[in-house]
Amino acid sequence: MGRTSDARDKILIAANRLIEQHGYSALGVAQICAAAGVPKGSFYYFFESKQALALTVIDEHWAEQQGQWTELLDNDRPPLQRLRDLFEATETVQRDGQRDTGTVVGCLFGNLALELSNESEEIRVRLQEIFEAQIDMIERVVVEARKTGDAAVTVDAREAARSIVAQLEGRVLFAKLLNDPAQLETLWRNSLALLGVAADAPAMTG
Repeated sequence: MGRTSDARDKILIAANRLIEQHGYSALGVAQICAAAGVPKGSFYYFFESKQALALTVIDEHWAEQQGQWTELLDNDRPPLQRLRDLFEATETVQRDGQRDTGTVVGCLFGNLALELSNESEEIRVRLQEIFEAQIDMIERVVVEARKTGDAAVTVDAREAARSIVAQLEGRVLFAKLLNDPAQLETLWRNSLALLGVAADAPAMTG
């Protein structure tokens, strides 16, 4: 019957890939099931609707990304180096996606926010929660950078973190639009400016 955790995982993997490549609205349940190699009945055994599937894809994608961000941002390296590590990891993800599929896949959350914010309140709220969580994580790094003198004491940590997340999303969007991961290379210099650090400051090491 395909009613196993294996079938559920196949549906989620296929849906994540298809949403990244084609967006949400154009996808049908039959297309997702065909890509997953499971019968349509299995879909409705695990998910009551396509929106319920999308919310699960979002949650599982965030669980994975949150773990990666925690590893990069919550360690003993200097705070600004942690930010740079995050930017470099993001660029690597986009380069890997381009190598594997021929195109830059962009950010699942950003893509869905643009596509569905005016269509699904439940998805909009969940994406907002995730972006706020990202801002929280970067804010903690900015606060630490301010305490260690690596960022200007006058910097508003919350607003700087919000701007860094917005810039990260915007640069990923440009990378997708232009199919050019190099669009992310300016993140470091622009973030230094947001934090009141000279653009020619040496990279943090540790």
